[in-house]
Amino acid sequence: MTGQLSMGFVLGRAPVIPVLAIEEPDHAVPLAEALVAGGLPVLEVTLRTPVALEAVEAIARQVPDALLGVGTFTQADQARSAADAGARFLVSPGFTDRLAVAADAADLPLLPGVATPSELMSAAEAEITHLKFFPAEVNGGIAAVKALGGPFPAARFCPTGGISPRNYLDYLQLPNVLCVGGTWLAPPDAVAAGDWARISALAAGASGRRVPGESRHSEPGAASADWYSVAGEEDPGSADEDLR
Repeated sequence: MTGQLSMGFVLGRAPVIPVLAIEEPDHAVPLAEALVAGGLPVLEVTLRTPVALEAVEAIARQVPDALLGVGTFTQADQARSAADAGARFLVSPGFTDRLAVAADAADLPLLPGVATPSELMSAAEAEITHLKFFPAEVNGGIAAVKALGGPFPAARFCPTGGISPRNYLDYLQLPNVLCVGGTWLAPPDAVAAGDWARISALAAGASGRRVPGESRHSEPGAASADWYSVAGEEDPGSADEDLR
């Protein structure tokens, strides 16, 4: 174990965290490599498929530049399994004290999902201020996240759920949003076809990085220079924190 990262550091690495449901173990490494090459090093592999932990192990072993998390963390015993597989952080769709204790015992920072002020207050009582607003669009979207900034000025969010190329830049304009989570970076048809170049181009569109031979605007909703990195904003000096 190399020590627990701060969640502020994790959320400040890139504007979008790809949310991945990996169906085939052989897809894990090339998919991660494509996303990292496109400028999105923070990856969330969800525990929604039988091969999820196998995929995490492969990525952790073979893609050292990936900052890898495990999502759909809903049971306390999953924390240790995720840590053993090589995860560096955990993402849950909701918050419970038991999950927070399990994450801490596994020495992994937790990004819990919240949708209401009461849930946010429960997380704050556990000294968790970096949160996933989920599911974002059905719970009020941009207006809701903006409104939460008033009573909870210390909270920082990664909205997920309904985020797409059409709205993610609007979320990123909010001062209490550090990044967003999205599934559009790994379209199932591109993954099935092994079209890693397309996935790198999608990642580059979101990150602002140019991929050789690809236009950053080759996909609808590609980002422009309007986005700027917030790495280190929450934790002074964290931009230099060792990923490994």
